[in-house]
Amino acid sequence: MNYLDIDLQHTWHPYASLPIKVAPLAVKSTYGQTITLEDGTKLVDAMSSWWSAIHGYNHPVLIEALQKQASIMPHIMFGGLTHEPAALLCEKLAKLTKLPSVFLADSGSVSVEVALKTAILYQKAKNKNVDKFIALNNAYHGDTLGCMGVCDPVNSMHSLYENYLNKNIFTSIENLEQTIHKHHKDIAAVIIEPVVQGAGGMKIHNSSYIKTARELCTKYDLVLIADEIATGFGHTGKMWGCDWADITPDIMTIGKSITGGVISLAAMCASKNISDTISNSDIGVLMHGPTFMGNPLACAVANASIDLLLSSKWEQKVKNIETIFKKELEPLKKLSCVHDVRNIGAIGVVELKSDKYAKYLQDFCVQNGVWIRPFGKLFYSIVSYNISDDELYKITTTIKKALESIDE
Repeated sequence: MNYLDIDLQHTWHPYASLPIKVAPLAVKSTYGQTITLEDGTKLVDAMSSWWSAIHGYNHPVLIEALQKQASIMPHIMFGGLTHEPAALLCEKLAKLTKLPSVFLADSGSVSVEVALKTAILYQKAKNKNVDKFIALNNAYHGDTLGCMGVCDPVNSMHSLYENYLNKNIFTSIENLEQTIHKHHKDIAAVIIEPVVQGAGGMKIHNSSYIKTARELCTKYDLVLIADEIATGFGHTGKMWGCDWADITPDIMTIGKSITGGVISLAAMCASKNISDTISNSDIGVLMHGPTFMGNPLACAVANASIDLLLSSKWEQKVKNIETIFKKELEPLKKLSCVHDVRNIGAIGVVELKSDKYAKYLQDFCVQNGVWIRPFGKLFYSIVSYNISDDELYKITTTIKKALESIDE
């Protein structure tokens, strides 16, 4: 029995049934922007492995860092112990985010969970006993319990759990100011995705709402949480989505691209005011501790990935990607099947009028040498920064041909 047959019997894939109804593609290897399947088919990756592989696959700098650290210390518990890769990473993140208190987690969802818990602890330390949050319509912040509670309960994949989740307050961007004024006594924090709302609809917004949130959170002593898991490390053309509004949140969650897509790691970065307020109160500590927190392998790769990013001309590369996406995708607005086209940085989105084409479009792209995984009505691409123009044009040409094939 080959491993794909075993997979079909035993492996429960994300957002899938078991046994799975549509067999996944069997991957043999990766390199650069290329996914090679077991049958030898080569695909240009238009998804950068769920938006994480900002340097492409198998980058020699990241592989070297992984191998070097593996020979020294693959893992050690972080409770009561520390190590150089973690300390250096926290220093890097503190400088990049302007938030000096860094908690290392093992996934993006966990970093959001920790952020929510930290906001509640901060308010408790100031004798404000609140546990509700303001989040945006179409928000998506992860799949774990607390995260699901700040995802849009109507326009998200978590509606099945509605009765189980904490009841939070959701608002449109246009009504954000009014909602904060109205509910500020009842909430611990406001959580936003800066500029781009990712899995909740790939929506791109003017940055003015970020400034509004910052001003009002400061006024009412609320915690402003910026979820930069999808937007961080340059995806929008700036290091952080918050940079478009020139603000610093109280808490920032980061993940995905932190290790260049090599190994799982995330972080919550908080202001000194947050950490000091909790630490100097009767609460005293942040009650959270993942077993694989601060994993040395992940920290070593993250250090190498951040150094690689900062030493590259990533802003220029992302701007070039944005220019090509705009030039190639904007004309698709004229197709009758297309509702909207939008792009920013390394993100290109075509929103369709119907979600019935997702499987067909994925199959079409694979047959034409491109890996794209549409999400409902969203036919989108988020690419690695070192993608070649030829590879990027292959992606946009394939998107165009796929949509032309379904246009009525």
